[in-house]
Amino acid sequence: MKNFKLTVAYDGTRYSGWQRQGNAPNTVQGRIEAVLGEIFGHKIEIHGSGRTDAGVHALGQTASFAAETRLSPDELRVGLNRYLPQDIAVTAVEEMPERFHARLLARRKTYVYRLWIRDWPDVFGRRFTYGVGAMPNAEEMRLAAERLTGRHDFIGYSSLKKAKKSTVRTLESIRVEDAGDELRLVFIGDGFLYNMARIISGTLLEVGLGKRDIPGAARALTTLDRADAGPTLPACGLTLVSVEY
Repeated sequence: MKNFKLTVAYDGTRYSGWQRQGNAPNTVQGRIEAVLGEIFGHKIEIHGSGRTDAGVHALGQTASFAAETRLSPDELRVGLNRYLPQDIAVTAVEEMPERFHARLLARRKTYVYRLWIRDWPDVFGRRFTYGVGAMPNAEEMRLAAERLTGRHDFIGYSSLKKAKKSTVRTLESIRVEDAGDELRLVFIGDGFLYNMARIISGTLLEVGLGKRDIPGAARALTTLDRADAGPTLPACGLTLVSVEY
């Protein structure tokens, strides 16, 4: 039995998220498993590093699975890409130790939220950016972001209704980068709650647009109340960049 790690890129626009679900058949995981089933002749279940929601994209999502096969990693990669739709690509396949698990062993993830700051539409990148139509105050956003880094209970920055597990996470850094027509928010942390990156992005954007003061950006860390954080920005602007082990 061989254990494989997949690195996957996808445009999440037309998918109901990463995770295969009974009531949402059009998922990235479901598409990959269907192709693997054709390759191996039986059902293969893959384990992703974590969920991405409907409309969220990825450059470096990871997944793992075990199978009896003589195929090399590169033969698997070529076979998968031959039959996957063009908005999903397996960019790497690696044979891993038996105990490797893409979700359980993930240690660090990087997400980027892309804000389009021009007062005209992002014609070619509109599926991957959120249009603000104005330049927010990036320095104010950086100062607010500093208050959110570190190890905290981020339940106030999530869409979770109930939390069965710990909602404490370590947010190592939030970078606010000027990229010409875009302002990019780069998040690096050990894990992210449901909608956490999108809600923090919405909170920081409010600061940048003068709708929230800098101390107010961190209020939900104290109150743990979702109402004290900003809006959940649209999924289109968010991309999972990488997962580290």
